[in-house]
Amino acid sequence: MRVELDEPKCVASGQCVLVAPKVFDQRDEDGIAFVIDENPAEETLDDVREAVAICPAAAIRLAAQ
Repeated sequence: MRVELDEPKCVASGQCVLVAPKVFDQRDEDGIAFVIDENPAEETLDDVREAVAICPAAAIRLAAQ
């Protein structure tokens, strides 16, 4: 699975970073999230799915490779 983040939709809530810190981080200057690991390990996919579910802007999705 590949993690995709639509940065223009991001509202900088940081929820993704809290639940999946190995996959997401936030820029210091504006708090907008970015993907650290586009192809995370299988053991982190549950965390990524939670990030997708709780993102208030619906800016994250998992795509098949």
